[in-house]
Amino acid sequence: MDHIDSRVLQTIIETANDHFFIVDGKGRVLDVSPGAAAVYGMSREELTRATVQELEARGVLKPSISLEVLRTGRPVQLMQVTGTGRRVIAEAHPVFVDGRIERIVSRSRDLTDLQLLQDEYALLQKRFSEHLRRSHAGAVTDDGGLDDALEALQVRSGVMREVALLLKRVAPSDATVLMLGESGVGKTAFARQLHRWSRRGEGPFVEVNCGAIPENLFESEMFGYQPGAFSGAARQGKAGLLEQAEGGTLFLDEIGELPLLMQTKLLKVIQDGTVTRLGDTRPRRVDFRLVVATNQDLARNVEAGRFRLDLYYRLNVIPVTLPPLRERREDIPALVENCLASLNRRYGRQKLLHAGAWSELMGSDWPGNVRELENWLERAWLSAPGDIIEAPPWRAVSTPVMGPGGGVDGDAAVKPPGVAPGESLPDYLSRVEREVLATSCGELASTYAIAERLGISQPSVVRKLRRHGLRIHRA
Repeated sequence: MDHIDSRVLQTIIETANDHFFIVDGKGRVLDVSPGAAAVYGMSREELTRATVQELEARGVLKPSISLEVLRTGRPVQLMQVTGTGRRVIAEAHPVFVDGRIERIVSRSRDLTDLQLLQDEYALLQKRFSEHLRRSHAGAVTDDGGLDDALEALQVRSGVMREVALLLKRVAPSDATVLMLGESGVGKTAFARQLHRWSRRGEGPFVEVNCGAIPENLFESEMFGYQPGAFSGAARQGKAGLLEQAEGGTLFLDEIGELPLLMQTKLLKVIQDGTVTRLGDTRPRRVDFRLVVATNQDLARNVEAGRFRLDLYYRLNVIPVTLPPLRERREDIPALVENCLASLNRRYGRQKLLHAGAWSELMGSDWPGNVRELENWLERAWLSAPGDIIEAPPWRAVSTPVMGPGGGVDGDAAVKPPGVAPGESLPDYLSRVEREVLATSCGELASTYAIAERLGISQPSVVRKLRRHGLRIHRA
């Protein structure tokens, strides 16, 4: 390496935001970036006098990513806990010369910086919301059609209006939107509205539930395949969901359920703008707007190694948080009226809601949010013998309340219906089990979530759903 190239490399190391380590094939540290001292608790001079074996033994590197590369001979990405107690995500790549590892180049990023960036963005978003409130009159003239869209979404609360305003402002761009919020808050409905507002509104809106497609089928469904790519492949091949979203919006719901291998492939599609079908070597250009949603804490998943940090950065361009229904109860009346009108049209009768039911509707916390509210109304509609819908005998809150002794509080527990005349105990238990599962299918988005709610295994949930002929409903 000549003098100029050496100076270029030195400049890269000294000015990079990431923390670089350069290690030789025996584990000796040759150079580190200046910022690494603050993260690893040792000066640059001390680090370059040590080996990675020594640093791991002393607890400075827990574990050493360079040793993992020496052991496997492959690039490695993992979480580290440094001697200063910081959590960093690190990746390292081997440099081969004549088939031997001569150098290892690793870089790490302190996740503390990520948290600071998130806090800073939250502050900016708060200030932006305050600005919208102060300039409400101007916003009305700038955002024509907003009220019509909110009417369709049944939004009345100020906080949801701010969310809609933010989405309408970013809709003309192709920036990736990350929708956050509990299950059932309406992320899909807002994603569809964002698509309608965008310049791609005439194109397709392709919705993918990342938790609903089996992992062994995910790649062929997402990326498509060529004829003969695998046993059972269609003779003419198939375009994947990524290609089907051409010119429109691709909505990836439950992005936190995406397998790690598929995360890597999705990142490549986002970076390159191309997709390669299974069994093909020719990349195809794709052009779509990406919107993703999750009810998980992706930053925590990154720390736990379940989600790629580089993909998280790509997705977290415009994060939008939809609050749960219990924090915007003023939206409940409009949602109830809209759902009731839909039920009357579907079943061909004009039923009315008894005034006494409103205390139940407005006073419940709705842990399943809009989806649970709609399911509650449908059960009440079907249970009402006449044209007046009263509060059903079960409570809207489906989560049992624990009593002082650790048992379920009898007043707050969900009360199953009584035994019907001539009904045997096994038939009764089977009926109650089916009703509980049917309710869960409407409120929860996956068999894993149902298993967690009911305290049984996921395979048991699958078997029981199959036995009762039930399927999970998506909002």
